[in-house]
Amino acid sequence: MISTPRIAINTEAEIITGLVADALQRGKSFCLWRAPGTTEKFLLITKEVILANEVNLEGDISGFAFAPFHPTNQKVIFPAESLYQFTDGKLTKGELPNPLSSKIQNEKYHFLTATPTNDINYEDLVKLSVAKIESGIFEKVVPSRFEDSPYNEQIDFIKVFEQLCENHPQAFVSFVSSPQTGTWMGATPELLVSVSQNKFKTIALAGTLPYSPDTNLKTVAWTQKEIEEQALVSRYIISCFKKIRLREYDEHGPKTIVAGNVMHLKTDFEVDMQATNFPQLGSVMLKLLHPTSAVCGMPLEPALEFLENQEGYSRQFYSGYLGPLNIQNQSHLFVNLRCLQFFADRVRAYAGAGVTIDSIPNQEWLETVMKMENLKKLVY
Repeated sequence: MISTPRIAINTEAEIITGLVADALQRGKSFCLWRAPGTTEKFLLITKEVILANEVNLEGDISGFAFAPFHPTNQKVIFPAESLYQFTDGKLTKGELPNPLSSKIQNEKYHFLTATPTNDINYEDLVKLSVAKIESGIFEKVVPSRFEDSPYNEQIDFIKVFEQLCENHPQAFVSFVSSPQTGTWMGATPELLVSVSQNKFKTIALAGTLPYSPDTNLKTVAWTQKEIEEQALVSRYIISCFKKIRLREYDEHGPKTIVAGNVMHLKTDFEVDMQATNFPQLGSVMLKLLHPTSAVCGMPLEPALEFLENQEGYSRQFYSGYLGPLNIQNQSHLFVNLRCLQFFADRVRAYAGAGVTIDSIPNQEWLETVMKMENLKKLVY
């Protein structure tokens, strides 16, 4: 009897493609990600997700958290039913199904129904934001917008993910698909909460300038508007520490960092949870921080109310947070920025800009264009 030779599937991308195809054919959900500054990739596959009001970093669930922008909406947790790890391009954890698929049918992805296009004029929204700041309603607000575009139905989403990893080595790159969330992909530079080896970390990231490869980061000239915008985010984090009477923290920055085709100002905060005897700090700060003034505004309540009334659309998971939860005894949650949402017939790009009293509407519009451009070009 002559047996049919099995097609060898050896590369990392081929294995991931096969695993995702197998998961989608079985009606399962998945989360694929790569952490900043590493080459390791993780793929989580699960049949059922958990809907929760809060995300507990000290709980027993190991998996992936995906939370919407609005803090009162339910969070989605993907339990690690099957977890695969890729190190240096090779599968180092997890057993492969046999046989392994070689091609994904794109219609098998979990696509939600697209909401109508937003007809709000963004520059007018920025003008209104500045007027509210001048009247003392809030100090800062972060209005956002989205753009819908067609894309090639034969697009290889795994290749797009791989390209994002290559283009954004210092970003958290993710690809998520489930019936509850729809299908999202992104490369975010903004850490929200990290808990690892009794260390708590978060960052203040704000201010945006265009970046080109010949830019000398040591000589970048930030405007007063950008400096103040980033300082507001730092002050927001410190105010959260004060609410829980935490005084022992390390603060480093701000410094200029690169995120694709733009630059930001970044300040790092770190707390020794063992020295401060605060093992629940991760969960406590997650609830206090989200949504930060970098994606919503300051003070939180009036800024959030303004955005809900004036943006003209629901952000869903844009500017929410996502990331591994209690995997390898670590949790790393990132703000869902620089992201795309895929539908059966279109792709949606999201972006926002921090508005202060010194904001110029056209410049804020151009900032959102820059942020979207990096991602949109990958799917045309």
